[in-house]
Amino acid sequence: MSVLFEAALNNTHLKYIDAFDGGKKITLQQIKQKKTTSLNDSDKSLAFLYVDNSIESISVFWFLMQSKHCLALLSNNLSAKFKNALEDKYNPKFIYDNQRSQIPHYHKSNIGSIELMISDDPEDYLIDENIKVLLSTSGTTGSPKFVKLSEENLLENTNSICNYLPIIKQDVTPLNLPISYSYGLSVLLTNSVAGGEVICSVPDILQREFWNAFEQFEFTSLAGVPFIYEMLDRFSFTKKSYHSLRYMTQAGGKLKNELVEKFGSYALENNLKFYAMYGATEASARMSYLEPGKIIDKKGSIGKPIKKGKFEIDQETSELIYEGPNVFGGYANDFLDLSTYDKSTVLRTGDIARKDAEGYYYIVGRIKRFVKISGLRINLDEVEELIFSLKKIHVKCIGLNDKQLIVFYKENNLDIKNLKKEVARELKIHSSFVRFKEVSDFPLTPNEKIDYKKLEANL
Repeated sequence: MSVLFEAALNNTHLKYIDAFDGGKKITLQQIKQKKTTSLNDSDKSLAFLYVDNSIESISVFWFLMQSKHCLALLSNNLSAKFKNALEDKYNPKFIYDNQRSQIPHYHKSNIGSIELMISDDPEDYLIDENIKVLLSTSGTTGSPKFVKLSEENLLENTNSICNYLPIIKQDVTPLNLPISYSYGLSVLLTNSVAGGEVICSVPDILQREFWNAFEQFEFTSLAGVPFIYEMLDRFSFTKKSYHSLRYMTQAGGKLKNELVEKFGSYALENNLKFYAMYGATEASARMSYLEPGKIIDKKGSIGKPIKKGKFEIDQETSELIYEGPNVFGGYANDFLDLSTYDKSTVLRTGDIARKDAEGYYYIVGRIKRFVKISGLRINLDEVEELIFSLKKIHVKCIGLNDKQLIVFYKENNLDIKNLKKEVARELKIHSSFVRFKEVSDFPLTPNEKIDYKKLEANL
């Protein structure tokens, strides 16, 4: 049996509850009773699961976790174009997608009351025994690049997070983040192992229905990316009290220092705990956290490493290096990459950091070409490719303070208004986060590479 499934199964307080479907409940004991025998008739294969935070998605996830197969967790909001491209690239044997009634070259099959699409002509390729879960490096652009995670990676990180978060059996936790996102998956796993009731099918935290559910179920925690906390601030969250709330967590990018102080002070004044956390998909979610008691004195810090983890700063580049058992087994760009799993425990984060005299770490810059918007990690190079595929024009992109995606272009007579909407729609972000800027030329560095710093200077 899956060690993760078994760890959650041992939690007799665990229940998954649908926020709207009459409070429908399901337990892992019920999921365990569903037959998985036919799933294990073949060699280890790949399953694509297009999921959200619904109770159906959670059931499918745990049902297939019992099998020997490898699960790629993908957003069910991906466009059909991205889904088809991914499926052509990896040729998964199994697909779960409640948004498509038919998929070419796949047939429907009910296995243990779970409806899956099964390939009519599955490709026989080797998947390393250690690889259990694949998470995309980009939740919005349908990147074929996956992070390869083992159950050991996920369980070690789950246990480390449970070591510092005050999760208890009486908790009522809203699953307001999709499990295809490493933050959402960690909320699911930690509360499945150590918590109580997990509320599924929760609407966006910005919608009135979320707060109706908050009052109805009496949520005990909140998880949010920086954008969520910015919106909570606009909604005057800190001017109200919430009697059931015990703690809040923040990850998915750097939160402004003034908001760290505002929410940290609110938490201290209301006997809550506010945790600022740092992580990456490549680390199965978390690498460090800032304890609530230091949230004001050390605001802006990512804290100290989690249990069993450690940091080091490269003396030449100042890059932050993490070491721990939760480090992934490498990337996959196509199905051939699934035949291997690198058991290295060292991760070069791509972030530039410093450490203060008391051992607290701070991120001061970023090396990698990514931007996080509303908690979604967007590969800037892939956005450039996306716009080229849409309009056959060359653009260059940068991220501005994890607040905006800036698109530089040279072509005249572009319908910027509609292109902006199209790009935002493909990336599944609001168009207000996308900004186009016309330039006369794309500056180059001495070695003939695009000089993104000079481009940014045009703003």
